[in-house]
Amino acid sequence: MTLIGLDVLVLGGGVAGLATARALALRGARVRLLEQAGEIAEVGAGLQVSPNAGRVLKALGLGPDFAEVSDESRGVRMREAARGREVAFVPYAGRGRFANVHRADLIAVLERGAREAGVEITLGCRAAEVQPGGHVITEAGAVLDAGLVVGADGLHSVARAALLGPQAPEFTHQVAWRALVEAEATLPPEAQLFLAPGRHLVAYPLRGGRLVNIVACEEQAEWAEEGWQVPGDVEAFRAAFAGFGGPVPGWLARVKTVRRWGLFRHGVAARWHRERLVIVGDAAHPTLPYLAQGAAMGLEDAWVLAASLAEADGLEAGLAAFQAAREARCRRIVDAATANARNYHLPRGPKRWAAHLALGLASRFAPGVLPGRFDWLWGEDVTAG
Repeated sequence: MTLIGLDVLVLGGGVAGLATARALALRGARVRLLEQAGEIAEVGAGLQVSPNAGRVLKALGLGPDFAEVSDESRGVRMREAARGREVAFVPYAGRGRFANVHRADLIAVLERGAREAGVEITLGCRAAEVQPGGHVITEAGAVLDAGLVVGADGLHSVARAALLGPQAPEFTHQVAWRALVEAEATLPPEAQLFLAPGRHLVAYPLRGGRLVNIVACEEQAEWAEEGWQVPGDVEAFRAAFAGFGGPVPGWLARVKTVRRWGLFRHGVAARWHRERLVIVGDAAHPTLPYLAQGAAMGLEDAWVLAASLAEADGLEAGLAAFQAAREARCRRIVDAATANARNYHLPRGPKRWAAHLALGLASRFAPGVLPGRFDWLWGEDVTAG
């Protein structure tokens, strides 16, 4: 079907929403985007962008802009947390460009790209209800109509609720902390992963090495709030990871503010579309942050949705083709991220010792084995068709 002149309403101004808005607008759709915040901005946070996501940015015409704000990463150095001893190194060489980027910088690139493509962005407008047939009711009571509504409104998606009804998420008994600190010395262009029983910490440089992005996860019995904007207690953060060695104590000492969020499992949606409504990104397939693929899946969704609609004979056929093209891959990614959560937090004992020994041997004698386990993920190019 032709997208020229199709009225599209995108809910959400995050990575998935902005990318989807540009992808559809580039194919001729008239796109409006609603963002509940008063500005499209992000608090301090980093993202690891793998080649499968980078290929979408390039296909959207944003490759050079993304390259300017991101730093190439050469791999992941896995360390035993207590002493900082290296366990294994996972090299990225030969597998495309892996990049670290400040989330705010990526959002800025995507926002400019959406506006340049003609997307109309309305800030401070929250969708309170989505109704079948392309109707959206805002919190202010306005009724907006569109030929297609795209729910890119994240974990608490009103679009997903319209498709599937209310759903109670399941707490994973894991809590994540996020902080940014200034770098005292130049860090190598790689991620460092510190592993401990029941917890782990990931750190990597941003903005030319001037900043260190820290994401640390620990197991916890209870959690009352969901979301990653919850202010955290700096001293509690330091205490939770006080036993970590290597450069970690220096990073923790320089933390001034920290955010934390409980990790919940919503499950991949059983249905992604109905009656001029479709969901993308975290609204469709929320994932744990153990494979750095949340934003990547949103970018892939954006491209595949636009391509599926353009190639299909009618709107509903295009939406069905979109889910068919994406569902199995997204489920596999979500499952792999969940498996990583278990592997990162192995308890002390023979199983943990054996796992670390195997990682070390593979890293030393067959360095292509460890990154090769994820070639199915990083090597995908959804834009190739």
